[in-house]
Amino acid sequence: MNRCGLRATSCGRGALTPRSSATAAGRPRGGGIAPTGHKPVAVVMYKLPLIVLALCAHVLAAAPTRPNLVLIVADDHGTDALGCYGNPVIKTPHLDALAADGTRFTSAFCTTASCSPSRSVILTGLHNHRNGMYGLQHDDHHFQSFDHIKSLPGLLAAAGYRTARIGKFHVGPEPVYAFQTVLSGGQANDPATIGRSPVEMANQARSVIEAKDARPFFLYFASDDPHRGNAVLPDGKPTFDTWPKPNPFGNRAAGYPGVKPIVYRPEDVRVPPFLPDNAACRAELAEYYQAVSRLDQGVGRLIEILKAAGKYETTLIVYVSDNGMAFPGAKTTLYDAGMKLPCIVRAPGRQHAGAVQNAMVSWADLTPTMLDVAGALREPAAFDGRSFAAGLDGGELRGRDEVYASHTFHEITMYYPMRVVRTRRYKLIHNVAHELTFPSALDLIKSPTWISVGETGGKLGRRSIAQFLHRPEYELYDLERDPDEIDNLADHPAQQSVKAQLIEKLKAFQAATKDPWMRKWSYE
Repeated sequence: MNRCGLRATSCGRGALTPRSSATAAGRPRGGGIAPTGHKPVAVVMYKLPLIVLALCAHVLAAAPTRPNLVLIVADDHGTDALGCYGNPVIKTPHLDALAADGTRFTSAFCTTASCSPSRSVILTGLHNHRNGMYGLQHDDHHFQSFDHIKSLPGLLAAAGYRTARIGKFHVGPEPVYAFQTVLSGGQANDPATIGRSPVEMANQARSVIEAKDARPFFLYFASDDPHRGNAVLPDGKPTFDTWPKPNPFGNRAAGYPGVKPIVYRPEDVRVPPFLPDNAACRAELAEYYQAVSRLDQGVGRLIEILKAAGKYETTLIVYVSDNGMAFPGAKTTLYDAGMKLPCIVRAPGRQHAGAVQNAMVSWADLTPTMLDVAGALREPAAFDGRSFAAGLDGGELRGRDEVYASHTFHEITMYYPMRVVRTRRYKLIHNVAHELTFPSALDLIKSPTWISVGETGGKLGRRSIAQFLHRPEYELYDLERDPDEIDNLADHPAQQSVKAQLIEKLKAFQAATKDPWMRKWSYE
């Protein structure tokens, strides 16, 4: 029985060969004439190899193979906009159904709230400061992982899997993250990308799912939804400037093939506590919700195809997002709104539908987990993360009470290194370059949500703009008493012991993951 509950069965030569000293097909010991009603021994022995071959063929045809793997990665989707995570307004029936048929993780975290770096961690099991993807991959940013890095698609291909990708790619160099089949280019900030049309993505992936190939497949299904939408300027650069109208989040009047648009009223949306409750923000949240519901329909179509092909029961399906929602206070920050994310898993052979997994896991754990499920985790120590395959059906996972995060860049101009340790109760953020003003991403600084706060002199939830932009070296939060991360206890006399313990944990993490910014402790 493998870790997914799939039982491997084999037929070796001689599996049904009778012992020489025992009765074979009614043959009496010591020879003689076969009893009445029994065929002669010579006939039985002649037919036995045929019987063996027939039985082996039947068993091999019925025996489950190694599981297929489907990794669905959303773009900027937080737990704030999913029915199964408690939002009663958003319509995500297909993702909710996946959670009801699988396991919903309640303490899952990205390790950096930026697209390319986070995806590099998802696909390597190494923190971005270790794999070299310090910031965004495209255009002027041009960050790349080191050439020697081994990625999930390469490791699975070496283990005999077919590998394919569709949708947003946004990592590099391509030889490091090579897939055998590329169903779409996956450029970032491309308004015409198929990544905005998730039902089309699913239909295009049929060629991989339905292929007449005995090898299992790994499908990387990466949507551009619900990322903010953009136009492209004459110089080829993206623009997110829509003020005073809300950003469309990829929604368009023409719609998308196979998608039934679900439109939300601004007055109905739920405003997260870290955002301003004003007309501009509500209008943008309504657009964001619509993009999430479009993505949900793509996931539904993908599952429909898997079921029709008879592959659903033998496929591990994992749904995650690269980072939190594309709003100020979430994306590019390491507050929980930026890093605490959806993780829904449906494993073959699952016994406990609708399970809830409370273990703390991070995206550094995804590659070793998927390799473990595939029977291809050869060197667990080669990864910063650890497999949580044993908990895919909701079983207890011990020693899972803290996670770490590492953010250095988003865009090339956005240098702001942060290192984080988060336990169940406390979070310590080390703002390494705290003297700098916290930088804003292009899509966020042009958002009507941000502009509206600046024009009215308002706040981001309970956090002032000054508090958001100018941060101390350390931020320490008691998450049980202060889940919104507002009351910084870093200088509180009663919390100095907690702070010192977490600093030591952070240093140990940086040393273990070969973080170049570890040097800052000694000379700054």
